[in-house]
Amino acid sequence: MADPEMLRTRFVRALEGVRGPAGGPDPVPYAENLLARWQEPQRRYHTAEHLTAVLDRVDELQRYARDPDVVRLAAWFHDAVYLPDRSENEERSARLAERALPEAGVPDGTVAEVARLVRLTVTHDPADDDPDGQVLCDADLAVLAAPPSAYAAYTAAVREEYHFVPNEAFRTGRAAILRQLLDLPRLFRTPHGAAEWEATARYNLASELEMLSLPGVDPS
Repeated sequence: MADPEMLRTRFVRALEGVRGPAGGPDPVPYAENLLARWQEPQRRYHTAEHLTAVLDRVDELQRYARDPDVVRLAAWFHDAVYLPDRSENEERSARLAERALPEAGVPDGTVAEVARLVRLTVTHDPADDDPDGQVLCDADLAVLAAPPSAYAAYTAAVREEYHFVPNEAFRTGRAAILRQLLDLPRLFRTPHGAAEWEATARYNLASELEMLSLPGVDPS
């Protein structure tokens, strides 16, 4: 379970880490606003638990990042706007960062970098010379390398978020996403992700895709 108090503390540390000696307004209201978004009722997978998991993975991978606190802020914003029936959630989340972070005292260049990283989670395909993008994308995709029971819980939560989609349409759309991921030359770009998560993630994705191809199997 996500710990709201700990999440607030983590946000405050990340924000203070990027806005420099000039400081800014009280960061707690910004943390509260973001936490409220991550706890909205339409969410089943993209919840505060997912945010916590991504932040934990960023901490695990921080040695590869150019600026870990910028990546942490991008993690906070990457699904801050999330409506399962909308396709532009990442763009709207990036725009939220572009509005909120200057008000919170973050320099313009850092704001632009956070927004860039948020938009990168559309494709999860960072460049070879983009260590912060690699860390964020690996952290976001780390769930794909979860143990079997956790991976099953993840897929079930995703199905719940898309409860309004008929089974056959969901099966087709989910299978397309899985194939797209499997077609990537690398799912994980950091050395740790490549060594520790790649093989398990590909096994999980291939197994889920095989299950979706079986006739009569309910993806829910």
